[in-house]
Amino acid sequence: MYELTTARLGLRKMLPEDAATFFALNSDPEVIRYTGDDPFESVEAAYTFLQAYQDVYQREGYGRWSVCLLDTDECVGWCGLRYQPDVQLTDLGYRFFRKWWGRGLATESGRASLAYGFAQLALPEIIARAHVANAASIRVMEKLGMEYWKDEEMDGVPGRYYRLQRGER
Repeated sequence: MYELTTARLGLRKMLPEDAATFFALNSDPEVIRYTGDDPFESVEAAYTFLQAYQDVYQREGYGRWSVCLLDTDECVGWCGLRYQPDVQLTDLGYRFFRKWWGRGLATESGRASLAYGFAQLALPEIIARAHVANAASIRVMEKLGMEYWKDEEMDGVPGRYYRLQRGER
């Protein structure tokens, strides 16, 4: 069922059946504050998005994953890799329900995603980016061993880019 597991988490493909969960996740203004994303208009819109996202897995061979607690199977957010054609690189992204913030889940799932990207996908480099104001996300990137690369506008606001090359951690 899971593509990857860590001490506390199971990571699996995001499925259309996750629509209600992802609708709720993106409905919290604090969760999407620094993402540049709008909330889904409805559970049906989330379903349509997740259904279309299956093409990403087919086309790229990888994508973001639902992150679930191993002991309860509760979906607590998402994490994973995604090819970004605008920068022609693969980035690491993550988003979690607010009640799970500050518990190391982004770092734990991010570490597993990076390892997968380097070992299984043989990616030469993985980037991560966040709005400059998103100190918590930047701290996760630093804890993952990613190094500051550059500041560049993203979503119309100042962004901070980090990167990690295979063999650097």
